[in-house]
Amino acid sequence: MSVPMDIARRVADAVLYEGYLLYPYRASATKNQVRWQFGVLVPPGFTATAEYPYSVTECLLEGAAYAVAHLNLRFLHVRTRGVERAEDDGYWPVQQLRNGHRTYLAFDEATERESEVTLPIAGLLDAPERVIEVRIPGDRVVEPIVAPSEEVIGRLVSEHLPLNAALRVSAELVPGPYDLVKLRVRVENTDPWKPLGAPREQALRHSLISAHLLIAVTAGAFVSLLDPPNWARPAVETCRNEHTWPVLVGEPGHRDVVLSSPIILYDHPDIAPESLGPLFDSTEIDEMLHLRTLTLTDSEAREARETDPRVAELIDMVGSTPPELLERLHGAVRPAAEATVSPETESVIVSGVAVSRGSRVRLVPGRRRADAHDMFLAGRTAHVEAVLLDLDGAHHLAVTLEEDPGADLHRSHGRFLYFAPDEVEPLTDDSPTGPATGSATRSATGRSAAEDSAGGPRCDLPPGGGEVGA
Repeated sequence: MSVPMDIARRVADAVLYEGYLLYPYRASATKNQVRWQFGVLVPPGFTATAEYPYSVTECLLEGAAYAVAHLNLRFLHVRTRGVERAEDDGYWPVQQLRNGHRTYLAFDEATERESEVTLPIAGLLDAPERVIEVRIPGDRVVEPIVAPSEEVIGRLVSEHLPLNAALRVSAELVPGPYDLVKLRVRVENTDPWKPLGAPREQALRHSLISAHLLIAVTAGAFVSLLDPPNWARPAVETCRNEHTWPVLVGEPGHRDVVLSSPIILYDHPDIAPESLGPLFDSTEIDEMLHLRTLTLTDSEAREARETDPRVAELIDMVGSTPPELLERLHGAVRPAAEATVSPETESVIVSGVAVSRGSRVRLVPGRRRADAHDMFLAGRTAHVEAVLLDLDGAHHLAVTLEEDPGADLHRSHGRFLYFAPDEVEPLTDDSPTGPATGSATRSATGRSAAEDSAGGPRCDLPPGGGEVGA
């Protein structure tokens, strides 16, 4: 496997299991009663929800005259797990069955599925749409539940229902002087199942879950749809992607693999090297999920283990993490894109005053969006600990509160509040300490100001994130 494809599959695996089960990982947890939220392609006859039976990916290739496209459709296939109690007249479904120290729970699992096809781009141009059928057979497995007395007290019944899907692939030359090709892939659920008022839980058994595409090319290169060169922007604007989000994946600078994801990502996402394993929630932080998992009581952990085999592995991983590896999850400093920036010596002009490390400021965060912390932080005085520059060239101030008795501890751990320059007022050394009256309200939540001001939805992979984000 190539390095770009290896990276792509790590990120794709995170997409595949995003939201598979959420902390506290128990079947009884309310948040795990409604599952499978991303990339669900339902049967076309099911209209009870706003979910769709298809997705459409359109991406651009340059230098594609001799390119070959390798398409890999990946998704989860729901596997029902039922528990039946043995009675005199047969077996009867139950929600759970106790056998010694173990409890068997009725709960759905999932199986990974993949369908691959290789197509020369030249063969797609000026040709009818290629249709690749995807057929996944069903199966049913019955396992007896045997008591310590060797009496059969019940059974587990696991079942996949058949799935039917299709890839519809086409390509066309983009008019203009740049030799661009638009590749179009429509993924659709073609299952003939008739719902007749069936609930979503039943429809999911006929659905493609977390469906996404990995598309690799040889002898060609993809054009970024997020940050295209100026000459390609008119062509990029003609691309229409429905219910999916294609981004470049692999090593930065490489353009031979695209991940078309149901989750919004940036180009070249990757898994943080500190991450120890999947936690099924890449929009969260590994350290927090590890620590929370460690707080599960014995009975809660036992139920989580009985909920799903993957959760049992997760709990084992968390419980066996040595302190030195857990410490790595606390945070990591990556090399800055601009090596000349020095947070300890950098300054920024605020209201005509140069603000740098050691400057005193008053917090006036009401000039941006508000949240519940505003009333506590607005008008308070703070010390600037660093002036930071993000990858978009925007400045941010890391500060500690002047009246905070734990400021030295925060400073030693590098835990600061973050504000944009227009969210502070410079103070002189003899300015009074404490909150001012009449100050505008808004807060710093510990997030970067870039996050607070981003506006639109993002699903970025956080540093230390176990799987993916965007």
